[in-house]
Amino acid sequence: MFKHLRKWFVAHCFGHSQQRRTRLVSKDGRCNIEFGNVDAQSRFIFFVDIWTTVLDLKWRYKMTVFITAFLGSWFLFGLLWYVVAYVHKDLPEFHPADNHTPCVENINGMTSAFLFSLETQVTIGYGFRCVTEQCATAIFLLIFQSILGVIINSFMCGAILAKISRSKKRAKTITFSKNAVISKRGGKLCLLIRVANLRKSLLIGSHIYGKLLKTTVTPEGETIILDQTNINFVVDAGNENLFFISPLTIYHVIDHNSPFFHMAAETLSQQDFELVVFLDGTVESTSATCQVRTSYIPEEVLWGYRFVPIVSKTKEGKYRVDFHNFSKTVEVETPHCAMCLYNEKAAGAKMKRGYDNPNFILSEVDETDDTKM
Repeated sequence: MFKHLRKWFVAHCFGHSQQRRTRLVSKDGRCNIEFGNVDAQSRFIFFVDIWTTVLDLKWRYKMTVFITAFLGSWFLFGLLWYVVAYVHKDLPEFHPADNHTPCVENINGMTSAFLFSLETQVTIGYGFRCVTEQCATAIFLLIFQSILGVIINSFMCGAILAKISRSKKRAKTITFSKNAVISKRGGKLCLLIRVANLRKSLLIGSHIYGKLLKTTVTPEGETIILDQTNINFVVDAGNENLFFISPLTIYHVIDHNSPFFHMAAETLSQQDFELVVFLDGTVESTSATCQVRTSYIPEEVLWGYRFVPIVSKTKEGKYRVDFHNFSKTVEVETPHCAMCLYNEKAAGAKMKRGYDNPNFILSEVDETDDTKM
């Protein structure tokens, strides 16, 4: 009890005064990185790949581009229709004759030209304003606006549809536990993380893995920031093609090859690393691939804890998942370092083994009874 109160007191009283650790990947998967001193030529590449640029825009900017594209094209072609009527002297200020045939019927100013442009591009066709065969320029402009209008409609509607159907939204229904825990599993010291699929539809071909990010110094003296080390996560059936119908507890075995092998419960919070976990899969309903990311810093790794069970079976024979206990943990007896666990196992194994001493000689002694009756 006193141990928990001490941890709570230290976290709340002294945690705010300490500098917060910088994350590369936030808990919801966003990357905390910015690019500086990018030359103008490299920035121009974003406009060359305009489709990806539009898809990556936030909704408020995308809707601004959507509205601007339509209003701009309507106004531009309305201005061109007004120029055609002005050059052909179809406007009322030129006082055309009664037998004068205009290029476009019933265009009396800029407002009517804008309305005709709107009706043409969206194919409304009220029948009040129409192009006559008098002007070849008007016919060419009508064809050009119709083709350009179809291109704008296809691009903008396709961009919005692709934005809505992106698998990034499907990734929001995949959740990771708030903390990672370190405890014994199957006689081995493991780092465990819980992950759940909030939808009943499966992720096909799921694959989970991790990266440990930390600053390292090479033997040559070079400092590498965000040096990446592979972290293998598995479940009992492996780390590929997960049957992701219920929450899974994935684990990483802390052995001699693990970067966590030389860490201990007392020194874990003093470490400077970030564990990034990835889950890749294919959405069953759309066949689109998606990736879910999250990260854990040393303060979010609990040594000597395990997750509370959350799957139970009801009286009706159904399996029930209690997400109220999804991130809850309980304290369990755990070695305070991986090296201690393996040394303990090695010592136990030596006690069970026998050793032959080649210099040992068994000599037989004849005992005589000197006592005579």
